[in-house]
Amino acid sequence: MFEYMGDRISNAIKNIRGMGRITEENISEAMREIRLALLEADVNYQVVKEFVANVKEKALGLDVGKNLKPDELFIKLVKDELVDLLGGEYEPLKINDGQTILMLCGLQGSGKTTTAGKLANYLRKKHNKQPLLVACDIYRPAAIEQLKQIGKDLNIPVFSEGKIEPQKIIADALEYAKENKRDYIIIDTAGRLQIDEDLMQELKNIAGNFKIDETILVIDAMMGQDAINVITGFNEALNLTGTILTKLDGNTKGGVALSVRHLTNIPIKFVGDSEKMDGLREFHPIAMAERILDMGDILGIAEKVEDVMSEDDAKDQMQKMRKGSYSLEDFLVNLKQIKKLGPLENILKMLPGARKMGLNNISVDNKQLLHVEAIISSMTPYERKHPEVLKASRKQRIAKGSGRSVEEVNRLLKQFEEMKNMMKAFSNGNMKFDK
Repeated sequence: MFEYMGDRISNAIKNIRGMGRITEENISEAMREIRLALLEADVNYQVVKEFVANVKEKALGLDVGKNLKPDELFIKLVKDELVDLLGGEYEPLKINDGQTILMLCGLQGSGKTTTAGKLANYLRKKHNKQPLLVACDIYRPAAIEQLKQIGKDLNIPVFSEGKIEPQKIIADALEYAKENKRDYIIIDTAGRLQIDEDLMQELKNIAGNFKIDETILVIDAMMGQDAINVITGFNEALNLTGTILTKLDGNTKGGVALSVRHLTNIPIKFVGDSEKMDGLREFHPIAMAERILDMGDILGIAEKVEDVMSEDDAKDQMQKMRKGSYSLEDFLVNLKQIKKLGPLENILKMLPGARKMGLNNISVDNKQLLHVEAIISSMTPYERKHPEVLKASRKQRIAKGSGRSVEEVNRLLKQFEEMKNMMKAFSNGNMKFDK
């Protein structure tokens, strides 16, 4: 997702390197490329028009200081505008001290039932809640059984009473939750192939008879611009508190993510990025903007490794990555942790400059990981923190100690240095500047 659009934007910005000042003349081609990249990604035309106008207005006439290059300044403006477009700040899910009730709604095929399970899993792991899944999709064949299977796989209870009136199911589910100390109720409602009066009335009846804390619309990101009409239709009937975009791991162009908040003012709270039950991520506008621009997703990495790394350690690693002080010692520690998380290529894609270094399409052989670990482990702690001291004799010793070749040692050092330089370059993009 976003790779083609992000690459187009990054290439457009390269065209203004070396300029002493940003002017309408030297950014005109870059703005044209950015406009085309957004339109081709299926971003709403009106949103594109406003985005380009805002970036252009803020950029024109800005002086480039001695320590700030024009392309760095311009990419900072583009990033800030992307963040605004995506909603600015992360809007967390509402979680009460006592019981919280969340209703999921959406069209058939949006991934609503699977998302219910992912949400329950997220709430239990991230917020130590005791969720209860409530099966109220009484029309779609096998919907109740699907939710029951998800609950069984997650060891999370599912309340169902077959194909009876949804309001009765919910009322009984709330009693069950109270008796069994389940403090987060997730209601999986019925969907339709399209918005119709019967569907809306059923959902309005539920919203009118129960104190719903969160009304979340699940949207298939591959719908493109039709998603805006769907969101508007549901919101007019239900007053949505947020959306969840699913299937962002597919071939979607991603334009809906850049259009939803701006056109509807409804926050994106989560995105689904895999079919697995842990494939639900909080939607952080800053992290998403940085990922579009190939600045990496450091926050996403921290979230993925939180099961094997403490919060303080994760924050420390984030700071080191941003400052460019991340060392081979840090990498060795992380490598051992990452091995517990599954395929390394999923983590590599989230590093700053991943697309530029070709890491987005890389397939990592587990043997290669063992070779890298062996090479770094053969270094002294001082060498890992100061790889610049690694001259020929030291490299020969490391190669011999790890059972690898000197060429492999050199290749690892070169790749690691490129990654560090990339991190430093992007940290400059976060510098403050004066108009």
